[in-house]
Amino acid sequence: MAAGVNSGPLILHLELVMSPRIFALCIALTVPLLSIGAQQTRVTRSPLTMPTGEPRFMGGVSFDIGQPSGAFNRYVDEGFGLGAHGLYRVGQTGALAVRLDGGFLNYGHETARVALSSTVGGRIMVDLTTTNNIAWLGVGPQLMAPQGAIRPYVNAIAGLSYFATTSSVQGAHGDDEPFARTTNYDDTQFSWGGGAGVLVPMRSSARTRVSLDLGARYHDNGRNVRYLREGGIRDMPNGDIMLDVIQSRADLITYHLGVSIGVR
Repeated sequence: MAAGVNSGPLILHLELVMSPRIFALCIALTVPLLSIGAQQTRVTRSPLTMPTGEPRFMGGVSFDIGQPSGAFNRYVDEGFGLGAHGLYRVGQTGALAVRLDGGFLNYGHETARVALSSTVGGRIMVDLTTTNNIAWLGVGPQLMAPQGAIRPYVNAIAGLSYFATTSSVQGAHGDDEPFARTTNYDDTQFSWGGGAGVLVPMRSSARTRVSLDLGARYHDNGRNVRYLREGGIRDMPNGDIMLDVIQSRADLITYHLGVSIGVR
């Protein structure tokens, strides 16, 4: 994968929108909306009672697109992956929730046809696949409009991010499962971030509510992340490998399209 190409004014605008200061402003603007929802459902309920028909537990999965930001954008292109979350809504309105979030993003992938061993020459060929991945897990608060056809939300998260480059070997043309795998390089960092999005309820039953989930999140993965990009491993004539390790900030913005399911 070549070094990342600047995606233009649109990405720059989105990076500014998802900056920590603007994220804090989003929270400030959302609080009055949540206060109105709280007033509509105050009293008459015990602390464990949700508004009629509202789910206490929610969870979902999403397809994610990752856009590298800043220095990270100079070394890698966009990535693709999956995300998952679960949350527990607290209080009488459910406007405030505790959210657990995790995800996986692949930002580099390459496959080469190589001989299984130098002792057999080219008689047995296999596919050597190397992938560059980021995984994250964190927890934090979420504020959400408790009622309405469209429900905006903002959240914050703190946790860990894991950068890893792995190589695996399998039969040529991908006919077999990998029979050997190794982690070439990895690094774990403290991370934090903030996101915003909207839930659009689509279907409801006596037990569940299904909603469309659209949103974005800014991930701050630290100042000195060490990682490999695509092409960052070089095979030497003597059989050793050389790693071109990059050290930089590795911030990114993820955009997600998913489904959220609430359980009453």
